Amino acid sequence: MTILGIDPGYAIVGYGVIRPRGARFEPLGAGAIRTPAGMPFEARLDDLYTGILSVIERYKPDAMAVEQLFFTTNQKTVILVAQARGVILLAAQRKGLPVYQYTPLQVKSAVVGYGKAEKHQVMEMTRQILGLKSVPKPDDVADALAVAICHGHTAGSLLGRTPSRVTADRIKPNMR
Repeated sequence: MTILGIDPGYAIVGYGVIRPRGARFEPLGAGAIRTPAGMPFEARLDDLYTGILSVIERYKPDAMAVEQLFFTTNQKTVILVAQARGVILLAAQRKGLPVYQYTPLQVKSAVVGYGKAEKHQVMEMTRQILGLKSVPKPDDVADALAVAICHGHTAGSLLGRTPSRVTADRIKPNMR
């Protein structure tokens, strides 16, 4: 199973592609889709959509894992990120790719073993789990790889195969 992890945003969307190999994970690729700040927002969304489609076509993942939005203060930012997240989900839908969503708490628990872990702890554990020489940059890429690892850990469990459970909120392709 090839897993595409996504850290959604509208300026930078981090992506990471991994494949479980027994109890370990093999990193297949990672990067960021960037949109320039001066570009009209609709054009930025179009670039994100096209970029995600390109990543899906290149790696041919079996599942997409996306971090759920968690914002407590800036409402304008959350609305813009939610719109970007929508085009990411649309790209997965168009490619028939099942999508699983995880909260930041679930990602931290799966990667570090502690739901209130600090960002640097998650990044370092992601590096160690994948056997990388350094933490991927920008942070969005490391976050996307952590989301993919979370799905890799969860998908093999009974909870990961039960979409109604809190552990993984699955969006079914072609569901209207």
